Amino acid sequence: MAIIIVLVILVVLVVIALVQTIQVIQQASAAIVERFGRYTRTLNAGLNIVVPFIDRIRNRIDLREQVVPFPPQPVITQDNLVVNIDTVIYYQVTDARAATYEVSNYIQAIEQLTVTTLRNIIGGMDLERTLTSREEINAALRGVLDEATGKWGIRVNRVELKAIEPPTSIQDSMEKQMRADRDKRAAILQAEGVRQSEILQAEGAKQSEILRAEGDAKAAALRAEGEAQAIRTVFEAIHAGDADQKLLAYQYMQMLPKIAEGDANKLWIVPSELGDALKGIGGTLGKYAGGPNGGNGGADPSGGASPLTKPPAPREQPRIE
Repeated sequence: MAIIIVLVILVVLVVIALVQTIQVIQQASAAIVERFGRYTRTLNAGLNIVVPFIDRIRNRIDLREQVVPFPPQPVITQDNLVVNIDTVIYYQVTDARAATYEVSNYIQAIEQLTVTTLRNIIGGMDLERTLTSREEINAALRGVLDEATGKWGIRVNRVELKAIEPPTSIQDSMEKQMRADRDKRAAILQAEGVRQSEILQAEGAKQSEILRAEGDAKAAALRAEGEAQAIRTVFEAIHAGDADQKLLAYQYMQMLPKIAEGDANKLWIVPSELGDALKGIGGTLGKYAGGPNGGNGGADPSGGASPLTKPPAPREQPRIE
């Protein structure tokens, strides 16, 4: 019975030794091995053999990039305003041994270093610059953290300011200012729109007047050309028909009622030949409307021969005035 108990104890010890001897490290991880409390080596990913009961795994460290958000921290700006700033740190452990032995708690150390560095940076800026200089703050903060955490075996890849919250009173003032700026821009845009509309309307009216004037000028020119052509045609027809003064006077007398139709016709143009033509017409009418002897060819009623009449003047070409 004692032998069985001893064998069972030996089997248990062997199993425990095997478990402690064979160490499997996950990918992107590392383990720190100590022998009698002293650092011996770093175990990388895969199957590793250690001495049981002598070597001990102290710490397993994740080598992947980590994201750590820090709670809002009150920071005083250069113009004595308190703002709450949330930060997010992206870091990665590059040396498992340094991260284990160079600092007791690297997460807490990074947080405190971030807070102090952030207060130093924001303390040299006013509120307006703080709100508009996120990239500048991120770059300055990352440079300080990366330099300080390098000896800890940690690389800070990125620092982001998650939120910057000014006091409530300042937020109200900023909202009013932004609303006033928006109203101002809206009024300016509206005025510019009205101005452009009026300019376009004026340009359209100008073009319309120009086109209308050009049309009137062309119409007047065509009308004058037509009238001139009509006058030339009438003049040529008169010359071709060899009209005498009596015919012209008769035509003019027919046109007198039409000339007098308009109220604005205050001035009439009477040709110089009209008087002679009317005298000729009057003489002819008197000749045919004479007494009983009118059919004797104009003989004197006393039976004598009719007096010699003045030969007609040579016919002149009509003039149009």
